[in-house]
Amino acid sequence: MVVGELAESVDLLVLGGGPGGYVAAIRAAQLGRKVTLVDQAGPAGLGGVCLQVGCIPSKALIELANAAHRMSEMEEMGLSADGVTVSLERFQAWRARLCLDLARGVEQLLEDGDVSIVHGRARFNKPDRVAVRTPEDRALFFEFGQAIIATGSRSVELPGLPFDGERVLDSTGALALDEVPASVAIVGAGYIGLELGTALAKLGARVTVVEALDAILPAVDPSLAAPVLRRLKTLGVHVRLRATAERLEGGELVVRDAHGDQRVPAERVIVAVGRMPNTDDLGLAAAGIPVGPDGLIPVGEDMSATRRIAAIGDVVRGPALAHKASAEGVVAAEALSGRPSAFEPAAIPAVIFTDPEIATVGLSEGEAREAGMDVRVASFPLSASGRAGTLGEHDGFTRVVADASTDRVVGVHIVGPHASELAAGGTLAIELMASPYDLTGTIHPHPTLSEGLHEAAELLLGHPIHVRTPSLNRIPKGPLHGHV
Repeated sequence: MVVGELAESVDLLVLGGGPGGYVAAIRAAQLGRKVTLVDQAGPAGLGGVCLQVGCIPSKALIELANAAHRMSEMEEMGLSADGVTVSLERFQAWRARLCLDLARGVEQLLEDGDVSIVHGRARFNKPDRVAVRTPEDRALFFEFGQAIIATGSRSVELPGLPFDGERVLDSTGALALDEVPASVAIVGAGYIGLELGTALAKLGARVTVVEALDAILPAVDPSLAAPVLRRLKTLGVHVRLRATAERLEGGELVVRDAHGDQRVPAERVIVAVGRMPNTDDLGLAAAGIPVGPDGLIPVGEDMSATRRIAAIGDVVRGPALAHKASAEGVVAAEALSGRPSAFEPAAIPAVIFTDPEIATVGLSEGEAREAGMDVRVASFPLSASGRAGTLGEHDGFTRVVADASTDRVVGVHIVGPHASELAAGGTLAIELMASPYDLTGTIHPHPTLSEGLHEAAELLLGHPIHVRTPSLNRIPKGPLHGHV
């Protein structure tokens, strides 16, 4: 690297060290490319939002909250846990060590691939040139043969509730709390808001969720969200739908609904109304890269934005998910290295770590019908699962959606404990074009929650074993293809 106007020539430049960028860098290095990765965080900050202030810290907080709350619910099972206390201050120290260890692991993986790491904020000033401002306020310049943009996204700020790091927090600030607030208002009932709200309620906060639309988790099928809403009410969370957050007044949040202005106790306000791509300060015009009105970069199936530049992750279309970014990073690295590669998954799983958890992959029943499919759908209730009973969990289900005309599974949707760990089974079924018979013909271990997928397929085919029906369903004579 060279300080000043002289620029260092690099083969492949990756902007961003999150789950998209670092995976792209490693795959490119595996293909023999000489890679330089630029990340605006310091050495301890590799891994991006996901590792540092998103996926990992939030799931750690949720795990703490679930454990603490579960102790209080196990009296009937014979466990008395008087005197259980939670220290968010100690949790934050543990969480910091965890994230540091993981970041060091990412750094080691990059170093093993001989990837050069530069810390600083990058901006294009020519189609093949980037200027990097380092934390020490030095200017570095790089001329690249090819580049991958993986700069991620940030929280959307509301005009009346600007983030101040004290009273009004984004998800990053919420995950850094070192004590449980007495009262919290969550603005936004999407997955980020409800994950944080559920965790804080379990830790003892008085939580109010404010949502402008008429349902929680508006992007999710209502039947999947219903068990979550029931659980929120059990936890004492007050959900205000068709309401907007206006401003703070003293220790309260002013909320406007059909009845006028209402006041909600709010020692802290967490705004979780979405995320926006980090593309506005990259100098993309200088690189000849078009940007849509939403800030997203249009790309092809090989993730190319221009002949020499690709873009991946939260800066391109599709769900803002770490695993999607990683998969796109592999495609971008391969395509720029001359390998035939395209991002065309049959389905992308999405997981919501509420209580109960939600995992969804593929088409919902409604989406399948809108696509003109001959839809068959069945849901196996969690209340019929022996393993769920041992966990004290009964509210939820596993649903299979199939297209009878092609004999393929097109959607799998799970609501219940550990749904996040079960999502991969549904994803494999769709990616491998499995039929419901493939699911019923696969032996699932007992007693486990994974049996729900098998049982839902049996129900879909009309001959369930562990769900009561008005009369015993007779299986037609003839071969049962796909069965053991």
